[in-house]
Amino acid sequence: MRIHHILSAKAFSFCPRSLFSAIQEMLLRTKLKHLTYKHIIPLIRSLSYLNPQPQVSQQQQPSSLRRQQDPYSLLKEEPIQILADLWVKTFSQRQEPKPFTNLTGFLSKFDLWVLAYQRTCAHVSGTFPPRNALHSDVLCDVLSLRNAVVRNKFSWNCKTHQFIRGPNEKPLTKLLSRRQLNPILTSKNPPFQDRVVQEVLFMILEPVFDPRFSSKSHAFRPGRNAHTVIRTLRSNFAGYLWFLRGDLSPILDEVDVNVVMRCIENAVKDKKVLNLIKSGLKGAVNNCLTDVECEGKMKKSKRKKGRTKKRILSENEPKPDPYWLRTFFNFAPEEAAKVPNYGYCGILSPLLANVCLNELDQMMEEKIIEFFKPCEQDSIWKYSIEDGYHNPSWPEFVPSGGKEKTRKMDYVRFGGHFLIGIRGTREEAVGIRKDIIEFCENNFGIRLDNSKFEIEHITRGIDFLDHTLCRRIIYPTLRYTGTGGKIVSEKGVGTLLSVTASLQQCIRQFRRLEFVKGDRDPEPLPCTPMLYSGQAHTNSQMNKFLETMADWYRYADNRKKIVGFCAYVIRSSLAKLYAARYRLKSRAKVYKIATRDLSRPLRESSNNSAPEYSDLLRMGLVDAIDGVQFSRMSLIPSCDYSPFPRNWIPDHEKVLHEYINLQDPKFFYELQKSLKQQVLSSPQDDMSEIVWSCKTLGIQNYCLNGATEVHDASPTVRR
Repeated sequence: MRIHHILSAKAFSFCPRSLFSAIQEMLLRTKLKHLTYKHIIPLIRSLSYLNPQPQVSQQQQPSSLRRQQDPYSLLKEEPIQILADLWVKTFSQRQEPKPFTNLTGFLSKFDLWVLAYQRTCAHVSGTFPPRNALHSDVLCDVLSLRNAVVRNKFSWNCKTHQFIRGPNEKPLTKLLSRRQLNPILTSKNPPFQDRVVQEVLFMILEPVFDPRFSSKSHAFRPGRNAHTVIRTLRSNFAGYLWFLRGDLSPILDEVDVNVVMRCIENAVKDKKVLNLIKSGLKGAVNNCLTDVECEGKMKKSKRKKGRTKKRILSENEPKPDPYWLRTFFNFAPEEAAKVPNYGYCGILSPLLANVCLNELDQMMEEKIIEFFKPCEQDSIWKYSIEDGYHNPSWPEFVPSGGKEKTRKMDYVRFGGHFLIGIRGTREEAVGIRKDIIEFCENNFGIRLDNSKFEIEHITRGIDFLDHTLCRRIIYPTLRYTGTGGKIVSEKGVGTLLSVTASLQQCIRQFRRLEFVKGDRDPEPLPCTPMLYSGQAHTNSQMNKFLETMADWYRYADNRKKIVGFCAYVIRSSLAKLYAARYRLKSRAKVYKIATRDLSRPLRESSNNSAPEYSDLLRMGLVDAIDGVQFSRMSLIPSCDYSPFPRNWIPDHEKVLHEYINLQDPKFFYELQKSLKQQVLSSPQDDMSEIVWSCKTLGIQNYCLNGATEVHDASPTVRR
């Protein structure tokens, strides 16, 4: 029986509020006998739409209250400028960071909440709504959500009392029945308002913590990704023999709330922000219906088994990811496959994971400095830790061993996985492993087993992010001019650090996605998910997948080989699919008709009366069929060996540093002084000279003088 059939707000409009609540409780006790008394009262009190509030017209409200509730009057600043100023402030204090004691001021800025709503709508619906197109009702809802957060009245995962609803959610115009309410309460999707609050916290906390993070961390940070890790390994890990691979992925699954709060409190002292994050981590929701939800009083109705209908997406609902993108995401390496999700923090969880693991990064940076011991008799890192002697795009491998060698260590982390390279003895590597195990157990409560924290030699090959680090022995030919002017050619021996893509891991990923079967000699299987798609659409999807795979293996030495293997698997899989779809019985017949790259049209043999493909293409009735890419090795791009600086920083950090330096009067004075000494002019000086000439000479005279100067200078240029 529906709740709104039992209660009617109009029938009790004359009763006082206390008497109205009492009558509600009494009626629900008598009518809903299958529910207990202790669950009925919280149910009534939690459903705000069952307790009608007295309606107050806008004219009866005080003028001060109306001014506070006007959302348009609160839109005073540009949200991008607010965040940019915060980034500049935090990066200017990077050398001596100070904790932020008042972030509530940023949390109260209504402009940031509107931007968070826009970004959340773009994530949910796929479209970014313009600021001037937002309805006044939406702005009022955003304002009420902001006020609830600032006044500590907001509860995470509260699905019965929502301040704002998503753009694709239908408004509640009538009371919900028990059957309609049950899927809302049992849904694992967070409410839309939780995502807006997460977005606001993320925009405020990211510029606070990112300058404090170590440059050794590359995951879940702007401007850094798995490619920067691979390039760092190629550039900086050339002289190491022993490697330690650590796995801290359990901290991405579950983390102690006290550990996270202890790490956050080192940079943030605002109690309101801390309490909001802590409540999201604990999952403490002040929702009265959680008792009913946990005890399972609302039984699921048994549905009859039948034929399921295909779900049709609404107009504003975002479409699912295409097949090629889902396939590429399934190729994610083990180090990048796991994304943390703590409690109700959502998109804030990766940032919180980096905040915790930043303590390990700082400890390793101190270890690197302590471990370094230069030796002038060595050929690498003779004097300082920053010495470089080789081409960073393809460095020479210098073996280590003995007392007359430089002792050095380096470290890099991606998410919950880290890699340590050691130039020294194995006993020193064992000592470093012991120190890291003790640190992780004391600070994170995680016990690292020796089996998951192995010490490996470079000759065995070090796997990280589906790439393998190894030594490559080369035999270069050295040519030089000897005595008497003779050219001498000699064979030499050298070693280089090689970063190659793991072919075995690629085969395992293809086998998991059912593209191939077998290990040593994998046999391609037909791509059955694209069975009912046309040839043009299928080729287009697979081309996008191959382009993305070629970009993923961009910095692998064997890029041509690994991308060629992927193209062979995809092309053979599509050929088997087309052979089954068009009844051609074998791949050879498919290649004979559609050529090697499957670019020519295929059609069923039974449909001989169909018009020619060229005629349909000319009339625009069919799509053009693009051939499968990389059908030949010459079409596959080579490895990208562009140099990667040792102290590399992302572009946005460079811009911030330059902007901060230009704001310093001393730096600006020294810059102007150097320009005058080198007899150079800045663009500002050139523009001011042009404006002054236009004012003094006039536009026509200035143009004539400029043309005369050009005419006089042209013969000189010709000479």
